[in-house]
Amino acid sequence: MTVIVDYDAGNLRSVQRACSEIGVDAAITSDPSRIRQADRIIFPGVGHAGAAMRSIQSRGIDLALLEAFAEGTPILGICIGLQISLDRSEEGDVETLGLIPGHVRRFNMQNTDLKVPHMGWNDVQVAKPHPILEHLKPGDEFYFVHAYYPDPANEACVYASADYESTFCCALGLRNFFGTQFHPEKSGRVGLELIRNFTAWDGTVA
Repeated sequence: MTVIVDYDAGNLRSVQRACSEIGVDAAITSDPSRIRQADRIIFPGVGHAGAAMRSIQSRGIDLALLEAFAEGTPILGICIGLQISLDRSEEGDVETLGLIPGHVRRFNMQNTDLKVPHMGWNDVQVAKPHPILEHLKPGDEFYFVHAYYPDPANEACVYASADYESTFCCALGLRNFFGTQFHPEKSGRVGLELIRNFTAWDGTVA
């Protein structure tokens, strides 16, 4: 069973539709027990890190995610779902889940021609292989909407980067967790390929 975590952070139906397009029946749930029982977990979201943390803590979803991570369940974090999987976010200066060591930082644009949030299509440069990124080619683009970006403590966690004035991490992973700052569910063919790769992934990295 693949579950999509519902913590009032939006974008759930887009993720569910993307799963349906590749033939995967994914259930939306806010029930910690269903999250614990899942074979795979998609942890999406848009919005504010502080509000997201309050929501998952009030429902016990934080503990379910920590247990699933410890047990090796494959987890895909998307946008806010990625950001609150690190240790801390500058958005509200809030302590987050701590699945991945690192912080989430706000873009500090020196180039006034560039706006925050970063919104639109950007190509993604793969830093090293991962089963979820398997079919990506140079020049493939994904859709971004964000004012903050992940800054993992360990460079070995960085699997892909993008450029917006400067280079930032846009995909990271550790053991059975993989996260994207971009939205694969809004990224057409390449996004669907990434989600398909996740639904076939056993949570291990060679």
